[in-house]
Parts: sequence; C-alpha cells; structure tokens
Amino acid sequence: MPTVLRVGPYRFFFYSGDGDEPRHVHVERGEGAAKFWLDPIRLESSEGFSRTEIGRISQLVEDHIDVLRQAWDGFFNG
Repeated sequence: MPTVLRVGPYRFFFYSGDGDEPRHVHVERGEGAAKFWLDPIRLESSEGFSRTEIGRISQLVEDHIDVLRQAWDGFFNG
C-alpha cells in the first residue's frame, strides 16, 4: 500500500493490486475511508466521513491531482 501523500490527518494511498482499475486514490483518517477516481475527479465511495469532510478531501485531491496522477503512473506504468 504505497502512501503517496499526507496532508494533515489524511493519508492518500493505493493498493498494489489496483493497477487493473482506472487511476484512483484511497484516503483514510481514523475510521474514515474514501475512494476517488482521478480522471475525472469524482467520489467513488466513502464511509465514516461527513459530507463537509468529503468536500474538504475532494478539494485536497484537486489541489494535489498532479502528484497523485504521477504517483499512480510511476507505480503502475513505471
């Protein structure tokens, strides 16, 4: 599970077996978990996060989209 980014309490990562799916990132904080597609950016699933927090996380994905896409491509297409 490569961690590709940490921002505040959030850990952004993907699973090494995720390469057969479109680019995406998982986000965790405590008991909360979410999955965002990266092309285009959209929420795929979440549990344990409020709607407000999902909005905050979505903004973080947008703010760091280049880093997230490059990490995905480097790991799976490297």
